[in-house]
Amino acid sequence: MSGSRRTRPVEAAEAVGPPGNVQLALGVVGLTVLVEALGELSGSAVLLLGLLVFLPGAAAALCTVRQTAWVAGWTAVVVTTTVLTRGPAGHWLDRVLLIVITITLGVASTYACGYRIRREREMLRLRSTAAAMQRHILHPLPLVTSDVLVSGVYEPLQEDRLVGGDIYDVVDSPWGTRVLIGDVQGKGLAAVGAAFAVIGAFREAAHREPTLTALVDALDAAVVRHNVYAGDTGEDERFVTALILGIDRETETQAVNCGHVLPYLVHDGKVTVPQLDSGVPLGLSELAAEPTTVGWFDFPPHATLVLSTDGLTETRAASGVFYPAEDRLTALTALPGLSPTTLPQALYDDARAYAGHGGRHDDVAILTVRRAPRRP
Repeated sequence: MSGSRRTRPVEAAEAVGPPGNVQLALGVVGLTVLVEALGELSGSAVLLLGLLVFLPGAAAALCTVRQTAWVAGWTAVVVTTTVLTRGPAGHWLDRVLLIVITITLGVASTYACGYRIRREREMLRLRSTAAAMQRHILHPLPLVTSDVLVSGVYEPLQEDRLVGGDIYDVVDSPWGTRVLIGDVQGKGLAAVGAAFAVIGAFREAAHREPTLTALVDALDAAVVRHNVYAGDTGEDERFVTALILGIDRETETQAVNCGHVLPYLVHDGKVTVPQLDSGVPLGLSELAAEPTTVGWFDFPPHATLVLSTDGLTETRAASGVFYPAEDRLTALTALPGLSPTTLPQALYDDARAYAGHGGRHDDVAILTVRRAPRRP
């Protein structure tokens, strides 16, 4: 299976570099000259120096420590010189106070700049680690087997959490293609252990277990073992909602729903929801009143299965209304030129636009599954 991810790159984003020394010097000197000129014109040069006091703070947010220290030193020299040479007579306490405030803010800004840079480096290291872990957990999309073509998007909620709670995988087994999409309880790096457990078990058991029920039992056992280990190490136990499909050359498709979002079937311009019994999430099989059962539904040629996590269906607008996924999917599939390959990104963008800035959204994984063309 090969291909390239059709989402934004998961590599750690490059930080915006600081301004050049020449550019910084010209900007600071130019602003100083402007403040001095305005002070001369208004006759209140000392009062306008308060504008320069904030220069080190601005530099702390954009520059290196050395650049920030230079700005702080420059500001201190300019303020001190101006106050001592042109300050009003008889107000020596105010002049001393302004000099002390300028120096104090400069020192504080330099320290804050160093803290910011250390924090950025640590975040960059964590992001790089998360990106490497994600590459090993989730195969890049699209994925191709002898039975299906799978495209999709995977978008964690926060930029600094490149590993979200959503998982997916596709395995070409001796009994057809097995497709997994799931949602691990919890977010970010805290959910990586459970994600590893499910993905690793799926990739191994999909080649070993001839039935979908046995495959699901293996996944449940993997989550249970992970929870036992998590309990021994003081971590929280987790469960995983999942939808597992078994697709071969037959018209019907097998599915086991472990408390997950139901799929959508797009065919001939219509969107339907296959009726599947919902079992308990992986890791909670002891709470199930009945054993795992397999559901069947038609998956005809030229149809498209849309799989998603609850990050799509539970997207909310600012008013609190949930995203009408089925209605919006129907509208999007009617658009000319929109292919099953680009449908996941279009659906994701539509949901984000629906939520807006005041809405609520979560990690999102959206997959489209199509039957591969039959070879002669």
